[in-house]
Amino acid sequence: MSIDSAVGITGVDKVFSARKGDVIALTGIHLEVAKGEFVSLIGPSGCGKSTLLRVIAGLIPATSGQVTVNGKSAEQARRDQDYGFAFQQAGLLEWRSVAANVELPLVVHGVSRAKRRARARELLDLVGLADFAEHRPQELSGGMQQRVAIARALAESPTLLLMDEPFGALDEMTRERMQGELVRIAAETSAAVVFVTHSISEAVFLSQRVVVMSPRPGRIADVVPIGLGARDLDTREAPEFFAAVTQVREALRGRASVGEGIS
Repeated sequence: MSIDSAVGITGVDKVFSARKGDVIALTGIHLEVAKGEFVSLIGPSGCGKSTLLRVIAGLIPATSGQVTVNGKSAEQARRDQDYGFAFQQAGLLEWRSVAANVELPLVVHGVSRAKRRARARELLDLVGLADFAEHRPQELSGGMQQRVAIARALAESPTLLLMDEPFGALDEMTRERMQGELVRIAAETSAAVVFVTHSISEAVFLSQRVVVMSPRPGRIADVVPIGLGARDLDTREAPEFFAAVTQVREALRGRASVGEGIS
């Protein structure tokens, strides 16, 4: 794997033991994510996208193979807080203010109050919520809550952001706004992103590469490069965008060959 890799995955299999027999969730996964790169994982339900994300995070061990994050084992990277994790549900604590929710990872790791507050202000400004620092989560819209969750995931300045369908519960217009916000945040922080989604258009809009996974046992069936340049309000109307969406859709149907893409 390259020294410039944020994530390196070599020959990873994941098998879960069950009463009725072993379940092969992932088989033969090889993937490299460069520092600062945005990669989406897409595939049918049950194909192992979220499992792969948790293996990268060191939350569950691979059965075989190797996973590295910034050249470290996944477990060491987890202990060193080299990544931030954002889930489909924001998971904010209702009794804490917005700022206090953002500060929570820093509290856990013993960062001083002054530094925590300064970091929270910086991040809330980054996600456009500086005016809501003292609000409670229930006073915010769903999209605003997800922005707080992203700010919290960035609290310790991770070089990698892992995101498991964070916009899946949002309405379409809010989802598109959040996609634009995430593109901006990723560019401003230079963090690599591995993003799980079921939406082809979302994967294409956000990503530099879309990794297409097969039905279980999950494997990488195709990798589609996306060469759309800077994203803006007109990106979704561009012919290149529709061409890339078609290519990912065909890859999901098994019609595309590995490595072909829109450049």
